[in-house]
Parts: sequence; C-alpha cells; structure tokens
Amino acid sequence: MAIDPSRFQTTSVVDTCAVWNILSSNCLYTGATVANCHFVITSFVEYECLRKPRTRVRASDQELVSRLKKEQGKGRFSVHRFDLDDLELALGNQKRLGKGEISSLAFAIKFQRALLTDDQDARKFAKQVGLPFVQTTPHLFSWLIYTSVLSDEDKMTVIREHRELQGDLEKHLEEAYSIAVRYRDFGGNP
Repeated sequence: MAIDPSRFQTTSVVDTCAVWNILSSNCLYTGATVANCHFVITSFVEYECLRKPRTRVRASDQELVSRLKKEQGKGRFSVHRFDLDDLELALGNQKRLGKGEISSLAFAIKFQRALLTDDQDARKFAKQVGLPFVQTTPHLFSWLIYTSVLSDEDKMTVIREHRELQGDLEKHLEEAYSIAVRYRDFGGNP
C-alpha cells in the first residue's frame, strides 16, 4: 500500500510487531504522543508482547517490554478484550496470520478503526476485507515528518534508535522519509 503522509488516523489498533516498531525509537514514539496518537491493543497482542514465553530473550526484547509496561502505566496502549467468537465471525480461518494480527484486524473491522501493522500478510488481508484505514510504522514516521512534528534532523535519530533495538524497518523508514519530503516540498502532490 502506498503511503500518503498527508493522511494518518491518529487512533489505531496496533498489532504486536507494530507495537515493537513504534516503541523501538524514543524519538518516533515521543513524536507520536505529541501528535496525540492513541494506540490500542487487543488482549492477544498484550499476551504476545508481555507474557508469551520466548525461546531466546535478547536485551532489546527486555527493553521493549519495559517500555511497553511503562507506557501502559501511563494509560497508553490500552488493552481491549476480544472474544474468540468475534475473531471467527470477523475473519474466519486465517492460517497465515498470528492471533495478535487476527485479533487486531477483527477489532479494527468491528469498530471501524485504523489498523497499524507492519505485517505484509495482515495488510493484504485487511485490504481484501475492505478495511478502510491500514497504516504502518513507516507511514506514521512519514506523517510525523510531513506535519513537522518531527524534523528532518530527527530522521537519523529514529533510524539509529530503531536499529539499536534490532528493528528491521530502516529501508522502509528511509523511503517513508523521502515520500514525506516530496509531499511537503510539492504541496501534497509528489
């Protein structure tokens, strides 16, 4: 899906991978909070982030868990319970997606909220079922640059912080930044 940095839904249902990508950069996350973004997660996503057993725990994983717990202590990344019956009714049997992605999709569909996911299969499925607002972490970054919540100088900070916590979106963040600059410099017409 193409990024339009001039448009972003500030209230998003966020899946597990996107939670980690948003929190991977303090600069990005601070910009999102300044811009009044509200991220909600399902109980399945909270389980995957905070309680699901891991075979290997890296220092970066521990840092991200700590950041999420801290933000939840401030009332952010609020958790919404979602019944398994809701999942089955909304999405049927999607074997390529994890429960976190499925619950986030179902919640976004049921309550007509934007979905923020960095999972390509989840984005494709959201498009198939007609979810009107599907966003990514690079889209968030692009919008924050376009709206001048983050400055051009923040670009390298966001990418460096993301990389330091084992994030893998560097190429996509670079591309999102370029799109935002083109939109900004050409008045919304790249």
